[in-house]
Amino acid sequence: MPRLLLLVCTVIALLPFSARSAQAQVEPPEGFQALFNGRDLEGWHGMGHFDPRKLWAMSDDERAAKRATDLEDARKHWTVENYELVNDGHGVYLTTDKDYGDIELMIDYKTVPLADSGIYLRATPQVQIWDSTEESKFKLGANKGSGGLWNNNPGNPGKDPLALADKPFGEWNSFRILQLGARTTVHLNDKLVVDHAVMDNFWDRKRPLFAKGPIQLQTHGGEIRWRNIFIREVPAEEANEILRQKAGSGFVSIFNGKNLAGWKGPVENYEIQDGALVCKPGKGGTIYTEEEYGDFVVQMEFKLPPGGNNGLAIRYPGQGDTAYVGMCELQVLDTEHPKYAGLDPRQAHGSAYGMVAAERGHLRPTGEWNFQQVTVQGSKIQVELNGSIILDADLNEVSEYLGNRPHPGKDRTSGHFGFAGHSDPVMFRNVQIKRLDTQ
Repeated sequence: MPRLLLLVCTVIALLPFSARSAQAQVEPPEGFQALFNGRDLEGWHGMGHFDPRKLWAMSDDERAAKRATDLEDARKHWTVENYELVNDGHGVYLTTDKDYGDIELMIDYKTVPLADSGIYLRATPQVQIWDSTEESKFKLGANKGSGGLWNNNPGNPGKDPLALADKPFGEWNSFRILQLGARTTVHLNDKLVVDHAVMDNFWDRKRPLFAKGPIQLQTHGGEIRWRNIFIREVPAEEANEILRQKAGSGFVSIFNGKNLAGWKGPVENYEIQDGALVCKPGKGGTIYTEEEYGDFVVQMEFKLPPGGNNGLAIRYPGQGDTAYVGMCELQVLDTEHPKYAGLDPRQAHGSAYGMVAAERGHLRPTGEWNFQQVTVQGSKIQVELNGSIILDADLNEVSEYLGNRPHPGKDRTSGHFGFAGHSDPVMFRNVQIKRLDTQ
């Protein structure tokens, strides 16, 4: 053995076991990156329980000043020991410098009796960590264990963990968290405790979770230690496949990826490219299924070209302008393109055109495939885009219309499903539908 290699091996062998094992622990699994380098707070700053919208509204100078103050506080209460992040139970939360969207997060923690902590995702509370033996907090749900989305609205899925998975004090616990849009899955110590639940937006419960934000390590009430903090940003194709699988069974394909069998209308204005349905440039019109549907769920992937415009025809009668004669047209639109700067909110992507505005900011970058699921039940319609619910409306409650133009078809109870092309090569694939009115 070369003398230099022998010297290195000897030094490693003389290290305390805890230091050697911790050194190994900062090596991320394949495909992951280490958020904590095991040495210092590089890549992190401090921020407490603070509405991120206020932070995003600050000027660069104001934001920098706040970060400097918070970092000073963090250095008082956060230390690094044996490749572990240690907090004394006080001070601001350790916060990643970078904002994240769709992620898989692995993280270990060890805490003490009576401590209360959690993991903020996209600057939003939280995946809960607490003392599951503290009887004074049983009324809050502590006896159900850690890992739940404790700040979800009462009764919402995910608020309470599905299993009590906490290890005894003194032992390390391990989280694996998958978040796609607002859809959040949590494993604690290899037990499923949250299953694809929507994480509510604590800061504005009427709106979906932010599309991106930092990860924060919350701490108060007692010492907590963290290690093995690894992250993987989930690519769009993988996220779409998981979202499709989690949508459940019972779906039937209504587009075979080869031709337009089963479709009617101006089908000559569309073509098939690599298994996807595409509106020909400069062409358009509404093509629609031969079958009619009452209540249903439809899911699909779509890809927008820059400035692309199309629409989903819901309960379309087979002729006329679907935005008015059908129940509605759901916009499929590159909303953030500069040419749509003056867009009415009721024309944004996912909106029930001219009637109800969808939330913006959840489309993937132009040129990437998006996954969308639409649920139609009676007069209610819900649109979930890339794991975030961007529209949840009852069209019976609509009384104001874009341009004061009424939508006489909004009360239809059945009709065809279709695509309302607007001359742009918007692409659709993996189009599947599930009837709800026959179950």
